Amino acid sequence: MKRCINPALLSSLAVSLGLASCAAEQASAPQSSTASTPPSPPAQVLAARPATSPASPRPSPVETAILPGSLQDFEQNAGDRVLFSYDKSNLDDAARATLKKQAAWFSRYPAVTITIQGYCDERGTREYNLALGARRAVTVRDYLESLGVNRDRLTTVSYGKEHPVCEQSDEPCWAMNRRAVSEIRNFKPAPNIASR
Repeated sequence: MKRCINPALLSSLAVSLGLASCAAEQASAPQSSTASTPPSPPAQVLAARPATSPASPRPSPVETAILPGSLQDFEQNAGDRVLFSYDKSNLDDAARATLKKQAAWFSRYPAVTITIQGYCDERGTREYNLALGARRAVTVRDYLESLGVNRDRLTTVSYGKEHPVCEQSDEPCWAMNRRAVSEIRNFKPAPNIASR
């Protein structure tokens, strides 16, 4: 079997070396289909191109936007809970910052009423934790009231150590359970713009 030289070099070498028979063999051989196709773009170019496939349409702004006045709006933009230190019912700076956002949100939606739920971690007796949860809920209620939220819109309840959000017996889990949650009542969702 004869070895042939790369066609790109063939023309310059054929004159000087007299390899006319190899050149003729190369010319008569069928060309590979890959030689005539343009090269594929690099992966970076493909990644930068927008997807145009009808199977994966882009979500519309209405589908991805959070409607003002919705529960998602409250949870994302104000936050629905504050956390407490072990055996404490006083507010730290992070809790006060969250409650300021809640108060601003409540002022924009004056028809909403709120139940503030107090919770504790698993340590301590049921009775002690019910009392501590009540103190935490009242602390949040009083702070919201000091920020201008009408007291008639605020009620409190204590669940003590019932309904934990985390059930492991360690400090990171206990820290999540020592909380007060502002639950919105008589909430009327904003109309769904997409269904109009």
